[in-house]
Amino acid sequence: MQLGIFAKTFAGRDPGSVFRAARAAGYRAVQYNMACSGLPPMPVEIPPGTADAICAAARQTGVAVAAISATYNMIHPDWAVRRRGHASLACIAAVAREIGAPLLTLCTGTRDPADQWRAHPDNQTPQAWRDLLVSIETAVEIAERYGVALGIEPEPANVVHSADLARRLMIEIGSPRLRIVLDPANLFAVESLDRQRAIVADAIEKLADRLSLVHAKDRDAAGRVVTAGTGVLDYRFYFRRLRDARYTGPVITHGLHAEEAADVAAFLERRLAELSPV
Repeated sequence: MQLGIFAKTFAGRDPGSVFRAARAAGYRAVQYNMACSGLPPMPVEIPPGTADAICAAARQTGVAVAAISATYNMIHPDWAVRRRGHASLACIAAVAREIGAPLLTLCTGTRDPADQWRAHPDNQTPQAWRDLLVSIETAVEIAERYGVALGIEPEPANVVHSADLARRLMIEIGSPRLRIVLDPANLFAVESLDRQRAIVADAIEKLADRLSLVHAKDRDAAGRVVTAGTGVLDYRFYFRRLRDARYTGPVITHGLHAEEAADVAAFLERRLAELSPV
């Protein structure tokens, strides 16, 4: 497994400075964000030379682009907002292969009109699910056109908030372009250690065949999201289960400050080093 970090953890509006900071902190991969190229995270156009600059930064630092963030509210109550999201997804997808990014990460959305990461009581209605299917089908058409994969992540405030719903979406869409981004800290808030382990193991078992990316953050004893290694998540168990599932892809940390990045890298490297071969 290759250790990586959200590129936007580091200040900077050019990829060279961001990639150098990631490498200096101990990371060999990033989940890129177009904000690191001085653009909106979901741009309506990408200027010529943008992809070249990202590729040059990756080549010069030895930091790979594991994925590009392309999150928008796929079930926003306003169709016009969804259409703009689809257009921006196509814009990013058009340069992803040139950059060398195999995966674009998505947000399955919420009915909240102001915040795509905030829960809404209508998220679990049949209409919300139908709207998600329509948006995912549009996204898959874009992914097919540009030869990239799409990663959906179970998120507590979104339509897909569990491993079971993620599996259901995979089945109903039926496209190999649709992949999974897994973050165990999204799957529980406050649980006993045994229950936490059971939830994480179940998710990995159900989604192992579609895992393209995994995340690394944490929860404290009160259920708040905290920096990886400072909470209650059993990283030894998590990494063992990933190893047993033969996952060999990137481990991307996020939800931390730049000044914490080196310590988090050291923590994650120690946990990965404890793994024995399968």
